[in-house]
Amino acid sequence: QVQLVESGGGLVQAGGSLRLSCTVSGRTFSSYGMGWFRQAPGKEREFVAHISWTGTSTNYADSVKGRFTISRDNAKNTVYLQMNSLKPEDTAVYYCASERRFRTAYFTMGPDAYDYWGQGTQVTVSS
Repeated sequence: QVQLVESGGGLVQAGGSLRLSCTVSGRTFSSYGMGWFRQAPGKEREFVAHISWTGTSTNYADSVKGRFTISRDNAKNTVYLQMNSLKPEDTAVYYCASERRFRTAYFTMGPDAYDYWGQGTQVTVSS
C-alpha cells in the first residue's frame, strides 16, 4: 500500500522557521506531483504548496508566497516544505499528499487531485 509519513512539525515562535518532510513508499515517487495542505480547527483543509512530478514547477497559496518553499529529493522519496517567517495564522495540522494523475501536465489546488495522504504533523506558531 502507498504510505506517506510526515515529520518536522513542532512549536516555534513567530518569525521562526520549520522544515517539514514527507517520505513516500509504495509507488514510483518520481512519477507523481506532490502537495502540502493544512487544516486548522474548525476550518476546511486548504492548499499550501505543490510541486510537479518533474520538479520543475511549483505553486503556492497566496498566504504563504515568499515564505514557504516546496522541494523534492527523488533519491530519498521525500518532499519538503521549508517554512520561514512563520506567523500564528500558520498554526495547523500539515498534510502531504500524492497526486492522483500519473505524470500529469496539469495543476489544481483541489484536494480531489490527490489520492494518498499522510497522517499529518502539527505546526504551532506562538506570538
